[in-house]
Amino acid sequence: MKREAAITVRDATNADMAAIQRIYSHHVLHGTASFEEVAPSVAEMCARRESVLELGLPYLAAELGGDIVGYSYATRYRSRAAYRYTLEDTVYVAHGLNGKGIGATLLSCLISLCEAGPWRQMVAVIGDSGNAGSIALHRSMGFRAVGTLTSVGFKFGEWVDSVLMQRPLGVADRSLPM
Repeated sequence: MKREAAITVRDATNADMAAIQRIYSHHVLHGTASFEEVAPSVAEMCARRESVLELGLPYLAAELGGDIVGYSYATRYRSRAAYRYTLEDTVYVAHGLNGKGIGATLLSCLISLCEAGPWRQMVAVIGDSGNAGSIALHRSMGFRAVGTLTSVGFKFGEWVDSVLMQRPLGVADRSLPM
C-alpha cells in the first residue's frame, strides 16, 4: 500500500515567492483563471504578498514532498470602506496537481484564518465559467453561485466570463460588526 505525502499549509515567505511566481505564471500564460496576460515578476509577486500582509490578511503556501505546490491568499473585495468586512479569495495549484486535495486544503485553511478575524463574507471571482474545478472547489467549501459576468474578459482571442460565488464567514450578517 503506497502512502501519499501529506499536504502542509503554512504562511508563505519571501523564499517561497519564486515557486509561487512559477505556479501563477503558468496559469497566466496558459489559462483563463487569471485575466492577467503578462506574468508578473518575482519582485512583483513579493510586493503583492506584502500588500496582503499589510492588511493583516493571510497569504499561504502549500507544500507536498518539500515542494511548493500551491498558494492562496485573501484580500479586500473592494477598496471602499463599506466593503471592509468582505474579502476575496485566491487559490492556485501547480499545473498537473489538480484533484489531489491541494486547493481544498489551502482554501479550508484560508477560510478558517479569515473566520478568526472581523470579516463576515468571502467572495470568489472565478475566471472562466468553464473553470469547473474551481467552481466545484468553492461549492465544496460552502460557496454558492451568485452570478456570472458574461464576456467581461478577452484573452487568447476569446471572450471570457467571470463567475461570482460567495460564502459567509463566522456569524456573517447575523450580528453587527464590532
